[in-house]
Amino acid sequence: IAHVQSKGAVLRRLNRNEFQNTLNDLFGTNLQLASLLPEDGKSGEFDNVGSSLNVSLVHMQRYMDAAEQVLDSSIASRTAPPEVTLSEYGYANGDDGERFIGNKWLKLEDDSVVFFQNFGYPSGLLRESRIKEQSGYYKIRVTGYAYQSDKPVTFSLGGESYARGSEKPIFGHYSFTPGEPQTIEIEVWMEKGYMVKINAYGIYDLLYAIKNHGVENYKGPGIAISKVEVQGPIVHEFPSRGHKLIFSQLSRMEVEPPNPADKQKRYYKPTFKVQLTDELADVGKALQTIAENLFRRSVEPAELKLFIDLYQSERDADETVESAYRAAIVALMCSPEFLFFKEQPGKLNSHAVASRLSYFLTRSLPDSRLIELAENGQLIKNDVVVQQANRLMASHHFARFLRDFCGAWLNLRELDFTMPDKRLFPEFDRYLRESMEQETYAYLRTCLQENRAIESVVKSDFAMLNDRLADHYGIDGVTGSEIRKVPLPQNNIRGGFLSQAAVMKVSANGTNTSPVVRGVYVSQRILGIHPSPPPPNIDGIEPDIRGAQTLREILTKHRNVESCQNCHRLIDAPGFALESFNPIGGFRDYYRSNGDGEKVVIYVDGRKTQYRIGRDVDASGELINGQEFDGYRQFRDHLASDPERLATTFVRKLLTFATGRELGFSDREAIARIVASTKASRYGMRDLLLASVTSTIFLEK
Repeated sequence: IAHVQSKGAVLRRLNRNEFQNTLNDLFGTNLQLASLLPEDGKSGEFDNVGSSLNVSLVHMQRYMDAAEQVLDSSIASRTAPPEVTLSEYGYANGDDGERFIGNKWLKLEDDSVVFFQNFGYPSGLLRESRIKEQSGYYKIRVTGYAYQSDKPVTFSLGGESYARGSEKPIFGHYSFTPGEPQTIEIEVWMEKGYMVKINAYGIYDLLYAIKNHGVENYKGPGIAISKVEVQGPIVHEFPSRGHKLIFSQLSRMEVEPPNPADKQKRYYKPTFKVQLTDELADVGKALQTIAENLFRRSVEPAELKLFIDLYQSERDADETVESAYRAAIVALMCSPEFLFFKEQPGKLNSHAVASRLSYFLTRSLPDSRLIELAENGQLIKNDVVVQQANRLMASHHFARFLRDFCGAWLNLRELDFTMPDKRLFPEFDRYLRESMEQETYAYLRTCLQENRAIESVVKSDFAMLNDRLADHYGIDGVTGSEIRKVPLPQNNIRGGFLSQAAVMKVSANGTNTSPVVRGVYVSQRILGIHPSPPPPNIDGIEPDIRGAQTLREILTKHRNVESCQNCHRLIDAPGFALESFNPIGGFRDYYRSNGDGEKVVIYVDGRKTQYRIGRDVDASGELINGQEFDGYRQFRDHLASDPERLATTFVRKLLTFATGRELGFSDREAIARIVASTKASRYGMRDLLLASVTSTIFLEK
């Protein structure tokens, strides 16, 4: 009864990502606003549950700071867009070319420069490409080809700055094939002062042949870079979307300088003035337009009195029209009507459904089509809701859902929380890290697009791979950097989320793995079973189990403690099954060690490294229902044999994320109906999502 009474009473605010997406989408900006805000509270896995999202004085100050940044970026400070320039660069022409061609790099007859080394020195930083004028979107085109290779050569394309402590973004990994030059083109945001950086991947001179015999005699593979073009800044809309919204009801004109000739001078910066006919009426109309966009609904003029009064008080303090108007807009951006989802208990109206659907699947405010349907009252119809859900899943903003939902459900937001031990796992690199993250997103997208049976959560006949992942997983025949669907050999260890490197990394600490941690992970996130926390009088497993030699023996003794045995009977078995995977998702028969044991020598990036063989892995166990397994394959088969449980958990995770509230006992019947309605498609994952958005849980508060 308590849950029924309280579930519609929780007021939910926008979390950091939703706040950032909403303002960037509405005003056409590209600001990292989430980083300005305090970290969001979490309820279970999710950081968008209303009961855990508080508001403090710090929040309000940061909201104001963010709003000012949005206005600064939106409002035009010039009368025309910046000039777009196209610059062409080559590694043969700069200072580095003079230093390294004939030494580390090879210049070809077509003026291409060949790199033969994977990262290291010299780097592929193209110093001449420095962005000198302003931050913005730039098109980067790289032309080149694989050299002395019968297969594609992969490279990373990123940016770097001389500023101390600045980020070093990688925009993506790409591949050139042998033969004729190819061109890849991307459009990315480049901060002022940043330069293009290219690094080859997976090529190196193991035997120091370049040093000993000269680069001109080297026969190993390389990547030839013919040219790099940088075009920008690219302004897709001028004035910006935000500028047009802000001044849609007002006239803002350039003030003529005392000397008109000043306009032709390089240092000239125009000034502007807002012209009004009926000041308060004009400002009121303008604020109403902005408020309706921010509040995601129709706004009555009477609701704006507080904001118009603020505008007037600023004018009374001798502020300009534009300055006072800005203050009122900032107040709108900090208003509860914007920051919170104002959903009334009971059946949601069309505007509330539009917001809930949009923030679920695109993580931002409703687009014009959803607003139109909401205004016409169409979103109370289930078939319209399904149609719009399908449309949003096909949009480019659906990538935000994949990132945020996987970040919460599978904990991918903690992918960088630990760094693998370089001595034990030297093969871990940035390309693998980026690839493993994209694998999980691509896999969920494919499962939803193809309406894959829910057993795909734990097993499937395909994986989403590129060359780096395929090499990591020991799968042949995959070349190139693009993540694509790859059929798996029968009974392959891969397939499903649990065998993915990203999932294995976030459930380990970088050095070793814990069956307890991974067992809790599987129980909570895949099976929907939440073990109780350890009793307060149990500090840990060490004091009562001295003399045990292996973790399995330690946990066996720990289960003899009466207050611990029930939970450990539940969580230990899944954890033991996942011991088949090391902390970076590689399959293993034995543990790696820095201590005693047989030495294993491997070459990584052309460098010799080693570790020692530790104890053999024992991935056998017995589930709480008595099902035994001798390893991970049998374990996943047991999980797949109970699709109803997998579907129920998946629906609970989807609806918690979609509604921003924890589901309780009173929701069980509705969840059961959702799951039962998809049985004919073997609980297809897309069907489960669509049934969820037409359920009473989603459409009511």
